[in-house]
Amino acid sequence: MPIDPSAQAVLDILTAPGVPPLDELPPAEARQAYDGLAAFAGEPVAVARTLDLEADGVPVRLYWPQGAGDEPLPVVVWNHGGGFVMGSLDGYDAVVRALCAATGCLVVSVDYRLAPEHPFPAQVDDAQAVARWVHAHIAEHGGDPDRMVAAGDSAGGTLSAVLGHQLHGMFRLQVLLYPMTDLTMSQPSIEENAERYLLTRNACNYFRAQYLGDYGDLKDPLASPLFADDTQLAGAPPALVVTAELDPLRDEGEAYAARLCEAGVPVEHVRFDGMIHAFFTLGAMVPAAHEALDLVAAAVRRATA
Repeated sequence: MPIDPSAQAVLDILTAPGVPPLDELPPAEARQAYDGLAAFAGEPVAVARTLDLEADGVPVRLYWPQGAGDEPLPVVVWNHGGGFVMGSLDGYDAVVRALCAATGCLVVSVDYRLAPEHPFPAQVDDAQAVARWVHAHIAEHGGDPDRMVAAGDSAGGTLSAVLGHQLHGMFRLQVLLYPMTDLTMSQPSIEENAERYLLTRNACNYFRAQYLGDYGDLKDPLASPLFADDTQLAGAPPALVVTAELDPLRDEGEAYAARLCEAGVPVEHVRFDGMIHAFFTLGAMVPAAHEALDLVAAAVRRATA
């Protein structure tokens, strides 16, 4: 279907004359510009409190929901998007606050190391280190280590998928929002949606090159979860996979949902028609972002009940 008018309105702003694509900027400038997109997420909602600390050497920010009682809270471990090159705790603050409020969970936002200064597998190492730290220590902060969810968008969805197929038994649910799962970039939607819809094929190539550096195995399941073996996938938790019709990454997200199903993993997959990559973080302008948040919150609440 045609692009949703609300998504087109965002594109009109981000592709206006004089606004360079993020993949044409040096990493430091791209990060600053990407964090500036936080305004599209909407006004930050209230949470009970936040706390910045280090989890096994990795900076994280904890968010507690308002109105929580004395019982241990379910926990969402959130890994942000940004092509493994961009993204920060502050840049995703509004998104994570909304997630905390909607789910009623204690949310742990992960500030993993970024490429190209820290190429693969630094991001995977950080994500796994934080997940293990949370499982071991979150009870000290009012969280329930037996009710954990791995969640993330784009590159963060990739990391959450890796957590799912590597750390068997740790998570009740994996929430994968338009994840990158196939760094061979061979799925049809890479070409179908190559140019016009915010994330481009050229940007995908750029982020892949920055992320992998000199590492050449595009089918390493720690980088491309689609190529995880059946044993790895069979031990993964149930999944909510969200894709966007006009996203270059659409088909690899849907292929991963199919692989999980084939491995016997319960999967809920929802494609948002007319939507572009990153729409979950555009709640100030895109109503579908709120629909997706409601979908995620319902899945998390069911999984952690």
